[in-house]
Parts: sequence; structure tokens; C-alpha cells
Amino acid sequence: MSATAQSRARTRAFARVIGPWLVIVPGIIAVRAPDMGPLAADFFASPLTVWFAGALLLSGGLPIIAFHQYWSSAAAFVISLFGWFLALRGVVLLAAPQLIERGVAVSARMQWLVQIGFGIGVLIGLWLTYVGWIAKPDSSPENGVP
Repeated sequence: MSATAQSRARTRAFARVIGPWLVIVPGIIAVRAPDMGPLAADFFASPLTVWFAGALLLSGGLPIIAFHQYWSSAAAFVISLFGWFLALRGVVLLAAPQLIERGVAVSARMQWLVQIGFGIGVLIGLWLTYVGWIAKPDSSPENGVP
């Protein structure tokens, strides 16, 4: 599927927002992994906080789904997948928060795995930041740059 100029511009715009976010938030979680267990316990202690977080995740994912259904380059694929991930995670937090709470409890005992996982998120964020802010727009989507 070839990308249009509009889809490449939209991918670049989303990369400018999602890239830095993925550098900052997962980066802080990776560095603060030892502190995350107690924070998660406090988070899940308040059903209203969990519900509100689920609503925010869903609200963050739906605009990406609505305005970025492009799969023509690696960056477009990652951005679209990220929107679906946010929305689905939001729905799970709203409908079945105990599933995420169990996953968080298990991961709290494996900090190294948390750090690796969120470290991968940081690397993806650095790449998307490059795609959105630094790379020259290209008419060919094969190189992963919109």
C-alpha cells in the first residue's frame, strides 16, 4: 500500500507527539522501576483512579485510531498499533482492572524485565522522535520514514 502525501504528513505529526512521550514516560518508569511496585499498589487501591486512567487511555487511543489508520511504513504501523494498544488497555482498565492489576503485581517482582520492556519503548520513542522531528520527509515509505 503506497502512502499519500497526506498520510505521510499525518504519520510525521503523530511521530512528533508519540516519540517524545515514549522517551519520557517509559524512560522514567525504567529508571524508577524499584519504586513502581508501591505506586502501583496505591494506584489500584482507588477504583475511581483506575477508572479515570482507563478513560484517559481510551481517550488517547481513539483519536489515533480515528485519524491515523495507516500501515504503509514502519513508523505508520507503530503509530497505528500504539493507538490500538492505548484504546484496548483503556477498555480493560475500565471493564476488568483486576487483569492489569495481576500483571502489574507479577511484573513488580521482575524489575529487570520491566526495565527491558520499557527500555524498548524508549528506543521506539527515540526512533519516532527522529522520524517526526529530524528525518527529511521522503516520498518512499520503504525506509520507515514517512
